[in-house]
Amino acid sequence: MKIHEYQAKQLLAARGIPTPRGLVATTKTEAENAARTLIAETGNPVVVVKSQIHAGGRGKGRFAEHPDLKGVNVVLAGRDGGPEAAVAEVGALAEKMIGSTLVTIQTGESGKEVNRLYVEQGLDIARELYLAVLLDRSVGRNIVMASTEGGMDIEAVAQESPDKILREEVDPAIGLAMFQANSLGWELGLEGDIHAKFVAFVTRLVEIATELDADLVEINPLVITGEGEVFALDGKMSFDDNALYRHPEVAEMRDESEEDPAELEAKETGLSYIKLDGSIGCMVNGAGLAMSTMDIIKHFGGEPANFLDVGGGANAEQVAAAIRIITADPNVKGIFVNIFGGIMKCDTIAAGIIDGINEVGLSVPMVVRLEGTNVEIGKQMLDESGLNLTTAIDMKDGAQKIVALAR
Repeated sequence: MKIHEYQAKQLLAARGIPTPRGLVATTKTEAENAARTLIAETGNPVVVVKSQIHAGGRGKGRFAEHPDLKGVNVVLAGRDGGPEAAVAEVGALAEKMIGSTLVTIQTGESGKEVNRLYVEQGLDIARELYLAVLLDRSVGRNIVMASTEGGMDIEAVAQESPDKILREEVDPAIGLAMFQANSLGWELGLEGDIHAKFVAFVTRLVEIATELDADLVEINPLVITGEGEVFALDGKMSFDDNALYRHPEVAEMRDESEEDPAELEAKETGLSYIKLDGSIGCMVNGAGLAMSTMDIIKHFGGEPANFLDVGGGANAEQVAAAIRIITADPNVKGIFVNIFGGIMKCDTIAAGIIDGINEVGLSVPMVVRLEGTNVEIGKQMLDESGLNLTTAIDMKDGAQKIVALAR
């Protein structure tokens, strides 16, 4: 589960991470009031208006409706007419940004609609760094990544100059060791009081990532101000869905409007679904079989459109929901149902397929391979349904058939 920048900063600030003062706005009036409050409370003449979407690259992103407008905009109070002129400028920005579609390197060409803004005090930035704590599944541990090249081009740094990305593995038994935190600070070129503040910052960030079962806590940029303070100028966090029951405060931050509708429906139905970029929809029971099914589709020249595991104990309603979710994807040119029934009975799968197709229709080829418990009953149900389905004798046969039919 991902959350917005302002929500990440709320979590971080409550746990001792320094963040700039900011307020959330969902309307022009709220944005104006936020700017007025920040200028009055902080005495800071700089206000930053940030789009809040679940995607990076907002600083370089542009609005589809307003190509000259970026996803993050800086307003200087007093530049022309004093604080109230700045408030009016923030309002004008908010009026354009809210409800418009922001296109960034991470959203793709379709972009994402901006429904809320974060109005934040500006900082006197002397230096920008990159810092993140993330789960590295290849080593089964959290790692800390840091770089002197903080800011909007960190993806390019990772590709073109990977030697500038520092890494430290976190031992789950002891956390980030002091020598590791010190080493990171020195390699980033930090000294004296700033080095000490960075060590405290990164140590606490690792503790927070562990405490909240976060997959990712990214600060880009981590800034050092002209006064020698260390701040999280941005914040991105994502969490292990399976651990959310332990963190109701985090679970309440879910913004369903930012999630893929198909993935959201699958979650509510008890299915495991991930949308991919291919054209062959997959419905399988069991994660291992689902992975193998995607592999064999690719082996025969196709591209899977999704990962969908109905699980070992799905009912006919869940199977019908799976058909509905797959067929709703306009990129799907064919569907491969690959079931090995153990606890999951083949007649239950057949009933769900029939109900699902009767509900939403079927405009693309479907190949069904059934094997296991009640397989003959399931096959008979499909044969007598009158539906235009193709059966397969095994997984290889099914994959070959659906790849050919989808073409």
